Amino acid sequence: MKRSEENFLRIYLRAFRVNQWIKNLVIFTALIFSGRLFYYDSLALTVKAFVIFCLLSSASYLINDIIDYSYDKKHPYKKNRPIASGQISIFAATGWALGLTGVSLFLAIFLSWYFFLLSLFFILLHFFYSIYLKRKPVADIFTISFSFMIRAYAGEVILGYHIPIWLILTIFFGSLFMASVKRHSELVVHGSKARESLYRYSEHFLDFLTYTFGTMTIIAYATYTYMEKPPQIETFSSRFFAGIFPGFEARKWMMITIPLVVYGIARYAQLLYERAQGEQPEKIVTTDLPLIVMIFLWGVAIISLIYLF
Repeated sequence: MKRSEENFLRIYLRAFRVNQWIKNLVIFTALIFSGRLFYYDSLALTVKAFVIFCLLSSASYLINDIIDYSYDKKHPYKKNRPIASGQISIFAATGWALGLTGVSLFLAIFLSWYFFLLSLFFILLHFFYSIYLKRKPVADIFTISFSFMIRAYAGEVILGYHIPIWLILTIFFGSLFMASVKRHSELVVHGSKARESLYRYSEHFLDFLTYTFGTMTIIAYATYTYMEKPPQIETFSSRFFAGIFPGFEARKWMMITIPLVVYGIARYAQLLYERAQGEQPEKIVTTDLPLIVMIFLWGVAIISLIYLF
């Protein structure tokens, strides 16, 4: 590949914000917690849904950057984005946004009519977020949270397996927590000029939102682990432990993952208040070693409790 082609690809990957596709992993919630992770048909459907939402996400980011073009050019960080810096023209970005949206919605129809409606609602929500809602305090972070819930429900709709309500609430409050952290970091690092809605925020108010949503995330997840019984996959190890400990599968083993979630939230808050790194949550999750280790251990524990024991 020639250098010019490499630069072209790099520029568009930045414009598509592929590093933020990690947010769409929420779609796998229904697959993992329903005990269907190792069923090929279910896994294939979820992967297809994931790809469609990645394309829709990139379309929404392009739309956002087009709408904020004049504003981003004056921003100390956002001015380096491909559209704001002039590396991609408004005309080209509009074409890509329309193309990605059209292809995504077309593919969504073949998966499920309800999945198509959720996909359409997802892109419309992001469109109205870009033109209006992002400028309204509190409404902006709730919109971000709703977009995560749409992703979770998309995974549920595509499989037909129910996500427990307390797990949905965990996603809801967790995304509100992360959005509040992001706003706080933006206010501390760049001041109220970084975003129009920040004029109506204060550090004390954002501290309150961060504490509240962080606490509610822990409560919702702890309630899920206590109230909900995960699907039991019969394996050699599950029969072995059931023979040694009668009623083994009925015990609240999911509760042992609570400390990992509490630590993850505490570590995320630490990065916010000590290093003001909350502005790019996807970067924190993929570069901070303690968080990576926590997420890995939590994933291993969840997979083990659902599929092995």
